[in-house]
Amino acid sequence: MIPKPASQHPLDGSLPLSEKTPVTFQGAAGSKAAEGFARWLRRWMGWRLPTEEAADPKPNGVHFSPEGAEGSLGEEGYELLVAPTGAVVRALGEAGLFYGGQTLACLVRDALGAQAGPLSIPAMVVRDEPRFAWRESMLDCCRHMPSVAYIERHLDLMALLKLNRFHWHLTEDQGWRIQIDGYPRLMEVAAWRKAEDGSTYGGFYTKDEVRHIVRYAKERCIEVVPEIEMPGHSMAALAAYPELGCTGGPYEVGTKWGIYEDIYCAGTDAVFEFLQGVLEEVLELFPFGWVHIGGDEAPKARWQSCPKCQARIRAEGLEDEFELQSWFIRRMEAWLAERGRRLIGWDEIHEGGLPPSATVQ
Repeated sequence: MIPKPASQHPLDGSLPLSEKTPVTFQGAAGSKAAEGFARWLRRWMGWRLPTEEAADPKPNGVHFSPEGAEGSLGEEGYELLVAPTGAVVRALGEAGLFYGGQTLACLVRDALGAQAGPLSIPAMVVRDEPRFAWRESMLDCCRHMPSVAYIERHLDLMALLKLNRFHWHLTEDQGWRIQIDGYPRLMEVAAWRKAEDGSTYGGFYTKDEVRHIVRYAKERCIEVVPEIEMPGHSMAALAAYPELGCTGGPYEVGTKWGIYEDIYCAGTDAVFEFLQGVLEEVLELFPFGWVHIGGDEAPKARWQSCPKCQARIRAEGLEDEFELQSWFIRRMEAWLAERGRRLIGWDEIHEGGLPPSATVQ
């Protein structure tokens, strides 16, 4: 099993499973876990296992219970007992119950590949809890834009691996991938780039699609961390709104990989109005605690020659362009904190000083 459980001990015998195996649960947390387990069996074998709420396990069935787990288990820990007479998952929290169901699904998957004839899973006792609170998978949807169905499959595999943060990279030099009603040129211009064969490549996820992905992730105990890049990796946005750059453009959506010299102008107040307007809409879509702002690979050449940026450095008493970037990040961090969100960024955000509550990745 991946990840390897904290402890796993074999028992004698095995538990037979069939499309008539009862799956029972207690409460809403148990229901999510039961469905998360049954979903895999529908996909792999076409079985539509009946799930129902029940206080006690049924003979030869699978049961999910928030009662009876060890008090030392955290929110994401669980206990799993597989016996010849049935399987029981116990946990203190919703995530723990869900992860216990994913471990059961892994046992089924392994049995499918190793057995001929009727399906059964080996009897065992598993006690498991994560070593790391933050277990992330990042998907870059800017340089290449996968379908919603692809993202769903990505989230399914994250759930099976007990990953709990989906880092969704939504803006980049090469494309802007999220609907923002207040700035329509992001969808009309920033979402599209010229391909080498002369065609146009791109698109964006509508707000309804984003809401669907967020619901889909929450059903799998995954939080979604949107990434809205700043101050660098912003060529797509600058192509749509050139007044946000130091030179005023013209700019075009990036067509090659790498680092671009043009970034948001730190001396222009309209940049912060734009980014805060974008984030107002982003926060409505993502009901979680974190927003990733990138902060990496922001060349300072344009700021060094920009009168507005140099005026900002003098007005704020900053030493250089590196401190200007930290000032930029601190301003956005304070704005997010006022709305109950925490800023996270790549390690370059600590150049020139780190904002007080920001997290470095």
